[in-house]
Amino acid sequence: MNNKLDQLIDDLKEDLGILLSISFGVFLFVLFFQPFPFIDFELEDSLLFVGGLGTIVFIIMVLIRITIPLLLRRTNQENRVVILPGYLTGFIILTLSSVAFVFYLRYVGMVNITFIIVFKAVLICLAPPFALSISDSIKELKHQNELHMVEKKIIQKQIEKYEEDYLNKTIEFISENNSENFSLLISEVALIKSAENYVEIVYKDGDNFRKKLIRNTLKNIELQTKQYSNFLRCHRICIVNLHYIEKLNRDNTNHWLTIKGFADQVPVSRQYLLRIKEAL
Repeated sequence: MNNKLDQLIDDLKEDLGILLSISFGVFLFVLFFQPFPFIDFELEDSLLFVGGLGTIVFIIMVLIRITIPLLLRRTNQENRVVILPGYLTGFIILTLSSVAFVFYLRYVGMVNITFIIVFKAVLICLAPPFALSISDSIKELKHQNELHMVEKKIIQKQIEKYEEDYLNKTIEFISENNSENFSLLISEVALIKSAENYVEIVYKDGDNFRKKLIRNTLKNIELQTKQYSNFLRCHRICIVNLHYIEKLNRDNTNHWLTIKGFADQVPVSRQYLLRIKEAL
């Protein structure tokens, strides 16, 4: 019993704001637009009478949305379960509110009930289920957004872990006649440039950039690096590691890359410009 009471209080706290807002909205609408003929009341009595209409709406919403689902919920269920679909809950709230309004108008307000009065009561009672439907949709969107944010963070962590593992892989550069090889981590290689009969490997050693010449063609080196997606040809004389690109620059006719911490500009030819833009 105590668990049910505690859960009722928690559910009320969660929905109290929207339920009170809807009830107060009904109160203000009836008070200012006076759709029902209760003009014989004194001001204070009119406020109490209209307040009764708002109270009816509040009680029915609490009953249908919170109390009955709580009573039907099994004791071992910690979270809310949907006892009735939203459209059916809204229909029940509409029906009970409309009936309660008509009885209240007839026996408390002494209003002569006509088709127009009933029609007005039903129209006013449409507002609570409609507002609740919008509120539930907003809550669901917020919940979905929170789930997406959590999934995004998980995926980002997985990507960061993958990138870290990937950058820590070793790549081996082999000379044309297989007489020399040179191994580096992917994260250390900044760029590879053609230098006549050699290729110049620019790599990071601590805080400094160093260069290593290996006798080979850039075409052969490109084949060696092809399995590593970080390396991309940006010019006929240059292959760059995407991890080191800081910015793609341009003037009227030329494009070039700025490499993090590296003074020299890396040219980009039109042939490879689109691939560079897509990679960045």
